Amino acid sequence: MWVTFVLWLVIIFVFPAGNKVFVGNWIAAAEKSPYGITGAIFLIFSGPVLLLAILAVVYLIIAGEDDHLMQRRRKRPAYRLWTFPVLVDGPFGVVSATELIGILLFIAYTVWSVYAYAARIFEEYKVPHRLSLLEWSKILEESGLRLGSIGLFCLAFLFIPISRGSVLLRFVDIPFEHATRYHVWLGHLTMAIFTLHGIAYVIGWTMEGHLIEQLLEWKDIGIANLPGVISLIAGLFMWITSFGYMRKRFFELFFYTHQLYVIFVVFLVLHVGDFVFSICAGGIFLFMLDRFLRFWQSRETVDVISATSHPCGTMELVVSKPANLRYNALSFIFVQARELSWLQWHPFSVSSSPLDGKHHLSVLIKVLGGWTDQLRAHISSISEDEPAKDKALSTLTVSVEGPYGHEMPYHLMYENLILVAGGIGVSPFLAILSDILHRVKEGKPCLPKNIVLVWAIKTSDELPLLSAADIEPVCPFVSNKITLEISTYVTRQSEPSLEDGKVRAPPSACIFPVSRGRSMSGLAGTGDNVWSGLYVISSILGFALLLGVLDSYYINPYGVMTWWYKGLLFLACMAAGIVIFGGLVVILWNVWDKRASAGEHRDYSKRGGSKHEAHKDSCLENIASSNTIHYGSRPDFQEIFESVSERWGAVDAGVIVCGPAALQSSVAKECRSQNLNRSCKRPIFHFNSHSFDL
Repeated sequence: MWVTFVLWLVIIFVFPAGNKVFVGNWIAAAEKSPYGITGAIFLIFSGPVLLLAILAVVYLIIAGEDDHLMQRRRKRPAYRLWTFPVLVDGPFGVVSATELIGILLFIAYTVWSVYAYAARIFEEYKVPHRLSLLEWSKILEESGLRLGSIGLFCLAFLFIPISRGSVLLRFVDIPFEHATRYHVWLGHLTMAIFTLHGIAYVIGWTMEGHLIEQLLEWKDIGIANLPGVISLIAGLFMWITSFGYMRKRFFELFFYTHQLYVIFVVFLVLHVGDFVFSICAGGIFLFMLDRFLRFWQSRETVDVISATSHPCGTMELVVSKPANLRYNALSFIFVQARELSWLQWHPFSVSSSPLDGKHHLSVLIKVLGGWTDQLRAHISSISEDEPAKDKALSTLTVSVEGPYGHEMPYHLMYENLILVAGGIGVSPFLAILSDILHRVKEGKPCLPKNIVLVWAIKTSDELPLLSAADIEPVCPFVSNKITLEISTYVTRQSEPSLEDGKVRAPPSACIFPVSRGRSMSGLAGTGDNVWSGLYVISSILGFALLLGVLDSYYINPYGVMTWWYKGLLFLACMAAGIVIFGGLVVILWNVWDKRASAGEHRDYSKRGGSKHEAHKDSCLENIASSNTIHYGSRPDFQEIFESVSERWGAVDAGVIVCGPAALQSSVAKECRSQNLNRSCKRPIFHFNSHSFDL
């Protein structure tokens, strides 16, 4: 896999130096094959992506479940590029050493490509000698063409990070919430290049005096301009609404305009034709694989076991899941409530451990916007208007995608953990605590022994969120094996209110409908490795077969030469390979999944909801006893890190942060400072972010 990846990068980097030298002979030899030039270019530039996906499938099947993937304890603490924060302020946010290497590679490729193409153009037109207006227009058009080529190579990577259940992301253990950042970075770079590509042509055509004619031109042989204009306009709409201010202030506008990616891709294919599009087709194919599987998973509704609305502005949803659905305590799910919107999907951290119960999964939801506010109002209205015995499941119709997250539960890799949360960011840490305590009780692989939870909240109204930690049944068994310290900082209160004498569960509105046996579908990219692997491989082989049949029995015999038409057929083969061949695997997978989980729902409906809630009151005392509450102050991370450094000594200490960007930056800065100034008897702090910024 490393050989394939490195060779692929080398080909991409050397291509701007002159394609005749590096790929010309290959393309000339491939012209005689049924796949022609398109197949040759696809094999060079997109083939490595699909080959890596196939090899990743094989690796994941051989490696097995996450317990076998867990990293063993090291005898001595050591730095890791992935968890060493290098940049903590700036446009990229917190950037690790590995991420910085990736950023520098893309910058180096862009600068090198611009230089190489510019040198060739200047040599061709003998710049800097005096040029005519027509010659300058040709230089601009040639520059636009080369910028478009650079943009296509960036586009080859753009869709890979947003393939939520992608086998490649699982193999390198990059969770979707991290990969989303890379998609944002790549999106800005790609659209900036494509915008310059369009501007160069517009200026050149204006200088020649036939701008409108060129913009409306749709050639059969060669680049079709009008589809390119439409594709660029769709891309600009997505780009403008994706900037931080627009995305956060007008999320629905961002969400709906991003559905224009279909227009962007289809008209890009019509713009450049089949063999040019094949440069970036590999990453888009993996995204289509993921999108089709998500469609299958999300089309079914899921039982809502309970929906609780807390006075502090937080809700807890507990949904039914099959026992064979894999996830870990660092997972996300996407939730759709059809009573609110058929189109909107929102990501939430899982707040339950997979060991809490085989048949349910819970999330905590903070009311922060229009959709969450509507959800709280809907839950409250159900609780107030309907008697408990008469509540029907149809009152809250939920669909779920996922779970997504780290393939390897990295919170289990460290003996010493510092968990830093801001507000609702405590949600995944409740799952982590529950997971660790259950594992210790059941004797499963688990390294953590010392855990420090630092939680910053605005008011004491949020304190009852700790009641969601489902640890009471295991506390008596692990009290001598785990050291748990919780420090809560109430930043906007100088003293406790009268109700803060004891942490207790607040009044809430709950729904306990009768289960109809509808649990989350196991048809997820993060689901069964064998079935998901068969789906990926069959779709790839199906696409190759359909493309070969199309070339052999239609395009070559009938002399089809129209670029945009061949591009449309190429895209149709990609979709048909997934729907027909991959779809057959998905149907068989769905049948197997339903048979595997048959009968589990009947047992769960008898004990599910009540079991989830029964023991929480007595659990609160265990949490409260280890919770130190500080009023009117913020966490002093230097003091906290110095304190644990003296106690823990020379160890690997995992630091996991879930909260706003300012909190992540503060913690990352302290991790970097401690690591750069550490002595041999101090810990190495490994920074990990678990914050989702969509």
